[in-house]
Amino acid sequence: MPAPADTAAARAGTAAARAGTAAARAEAAPAADTELVRNGGFEVGLDGWTCSAGSGAAVDAPVRTGTRALRATPAGGDHARCAQTVAVRPDAAYTLSGWVRGGLAYLGASGTGTTDVSTWTPSAPDWQKLTTTFRTGPATRSVTLYTHGWYGTAAYHADDLSLTGPSGDPVQLPAAPAGLAAGTPTSSSVPLTWQPSAGATGYTVYRDGARALTVTGTSATVTGLAAATSYAFQVTATNSAGESPRSPAVTARTADGGTGPGPALPAHALVGYLHASFANGSGYTRMADVPDSWDVVNLAFGEPTAVTSGDIRFRLCPRTECPNVETEDEFKAAIRAKQAAGKKVLISIGGQNGQVRLATAAARDAFVASVAKIIDEYGLDGLDIDFEGHSLSLDTGDTDFRNPTTPVIVHLVSALRTLKARYGADFVLTMAPETFFVQLGYQYYGSGPWGGQDPRAGAYLPVIHALRDDLTLLHVQHYNSGPIMGLDDQYHSMGGADFHIALTDMLLTGFPVARDPGRFFPALRPEQVAIGLPASPNAGNGHTPSAEVNKALDCLTKGTGCGTYRTHGTWPGLRGLMTWSVNWDRFNGGEFSRNFDAYRWN
Repeated sequence: MPAPADTAAARAGTAAARAGTAAARAEAAPAADTELVRNGGFEVGLDGWTCSAGSGAAVDAPVRTGTRALRATPAGGDHARCAQTVAVRPDAAYTLSGWVRGGLAYLGASGTGTTDVSTWTPSAPDWQKLTTTFRTGPATRSVTLYTHGWYGTAAYHADDLSLTGPSGDPVQLPAAPAGLAAGTPTSSSVPLTWQPSAGATGYTVYRDGARALTVTGTSATVTGLAAATSYAFQVTATNSAGESPRSPAVTARTADGGTGPGPALPAHALVGYLHASFANGSGYTRMADVPDSWDVVNLAFGEPTAVTSGDIRFRLCPRTECPNVETEDEFKAAIRAKQAAGKKVLISIGGQNGQVRLATAAARDAFVASVAKIIDEYGLDGLDIDFEGHSLSLDTGDTDFRNPTTPVIVHLVSALRTLKARYGADFVLTMAPETFFVQLGYQYYGSGPWGGQDPRAGAYLPVIHALRDDLTLLHVQHYNSGPIMGLDDQYHSMGGADFHIALTDMLLTGFPVARDPGRFFPALRPEQVAIGLPASPNAGNGHTPSAEVNKALDCLTKGTGCGTYRTHGTWPGLRGLMTWSVNWDRFNGGEFSRNFDAYRWN
């Protein structure tokens, strides 16, 4: 029988051994599974989530549980991808699940360190659960969870997204970005750059304390600013843990506004096309009979002898078509009288039937020579480019509007620069593209990075951008257009104020071309922009009643009566309106021009 002391020691040793065994078991046991997704039910909006190209939104219906769910809308080549990065443990098992409905929807995880996983459904009329599992790699400490749809399909909804498994070390909040600096401002925009913050997945830019925009890179251009005005900017870094403190502020002052290139125009101008070379149902209007309301008169049209010749010709409407046409001398005398009254008269090239493709240097040179001959013969003030149809398109692989390579684009830019240089600062240069060639560029540009898109999409953008310092007026045709997506990622249709507000806001704010934030089309100055409208229901699809025209002007220039669309600024310097046409307005009793004359700009 052992001594009492020995028995106590033995008991102590046994207890210690048991404790060691328990500790070893605890260390070997896997961590308890926990819910790792932040805001998986979208009850606090998109907090914790980043959606590509602004494609996602938290909506009140339909929802599976709670009060909100995700709605994400594919557009163009964007699949509406919404993602969140979460902390995980190495070499651990996880279950990813979520509920979806609507269009085609994927649920997946990337960066697992083993095999990335996804599951999907082609459509779900009602809520459908998607589930998949994965195991992390031996060095994996974070994974990215995502949902996405597919281009050309309907919006999808997602709710109650979940990732269960052992939690990893929490994601650290990034530090405030350092090195915030302002580049050279324009009269309406300020470019900003900063240094990257470790662990950041995005950045938020603040203007005078208010959120201005969010980006994923380390640069941004804040647009829609007032001329000759100082602004203070700050930036924060964000990731799944939240938002960093704000950086020290940087102050920048926008450039002074001006009347812009070309001769001075009225602060608010009315531009109209005059059917000078052809007849239609509106009747022929002699130049001397053009009402004084019109500040810029575009002679429609100069047309090429052949599509690729570059040789542009203009002649008055034949008397057989227009019995009341004036003589050449009377026409020229009427032009001089308009100019003496302060009006500008331009030759407009193209139109619906005048396709022009400057595919060669010879065509470019012929264009310059023939257009100059028309301007000199009639003593005109400048040139309007109204290329439609297939005049402008982008070659496959030409994807950067800032550096175009397509010959018809490069030669047109060169030709217009040559004409501008020939006639000097008083030369008026205007453009009248269709929405397909400009605002559609927010979604699509040319044939796209993989081909297959219409190569004309956004094809005016490189021309406008290259000539923005020489451009007097851009008046996009807000008619004969399909629905166009605005910067709110909603489609807008012709005929009401909303269409004109959204599409004009795009030009005065700027936008990422084909949704690529690295290829941002900068805003134009408000004095360079007019809104193109049909003068009457007979003039073209998309006629807008006068009350709706005024509502659009009120919103854009005064910030009142904007409806559901929120503009990115207010532009009292908006130049005015363009219409097709002087003839159709006279046919309609002058309603369009009378409304313009009566409108109170301030």
